[in-house]
Amino acid sequence: MTSPNRFAAISDIHGNLHALEAVLERIRSLGDIELTVNLGDILSGPIEPAATADLLISLDLPTIRGNHERQLLDCARAPGGASDQFAFEETTAAHRSWLAALPATLPLGEDVLLSHGTPHDDLEYLLETVTQGGSRLATGEEVASRLGAVRRSLILCGHSHIPRAVSLADGTLVVNPGSVGIQAYTADQPLPHEVANGSPHARFAVCERGPHGWSVSQQLVAYDWDRAAEAARRHGRPDWASRLLSGRNEA
Repeated sequence: MTSPNRFAAISDIHGNLHALEAVLERIRSLGDIELTVNLGDILSGPIEPAATADLLISLDLPTIRGNHERQLLDCARAPGGASDQFAFEETTAAHRSWLAALPATLPLGEDVLLSHGTPHDDLEYLLETVTQGGSRLATGEEVASRLGAVRRSLILCGHSHIPRAVSLADGTLVVNPGSVGIQAYTADQPLPHEVANGSPHARFAVCERGPHGWSVSQQLVAYDWDRAAEAARRHGRPDWASRLLSGRNEA
């Protein structure tokens, strides 16, 4: 696959069909987007995993798997976390076969690489570092170390849900488009920390190749988050409902 000159990147949908539909409509309205790519963590969450899978399978976007694809599939062997288990129980064998066939990384030509966490570990943040004090922006040296020998002019990642672009000393641009589906969460690994983008808007990014390299436009999209929150409440997850409405980790 050759790399496009102007494309959209989406990530971390987490079964939020309502946010995904709004993002795809915004991408269509831009008119000259050559391709949309999907960076993983697709279905896990208490909203609409099966309908989200149906839509994405029909679109056949270049797509990679994230850690939650692996965790969802692991529910066939033992019960998983609440979001993974819900998505596992709500999806079909055909949906899960689609997830199982997704690659961990995907090149677009010679100069663009899609990954979820780092190219080597779907659970490791690429652009953030978690310490006892919480999550902070990773240094350029930390990002370069996590990439190892992997280099492209543009590397895309997801996982942290934080929209961000970091330029390395060697000219590599690393971009996280943020999350389509959920704008706040708490996690225990590698240390306890939280992420909160501060508004409920769905996120994605537009990447464009120009005469001086890649440019990136981070996008925020309003959607019917009340409807998404109602689905989360109906499925027993008031914690998700609150985060969907505020983009914050508030009770």
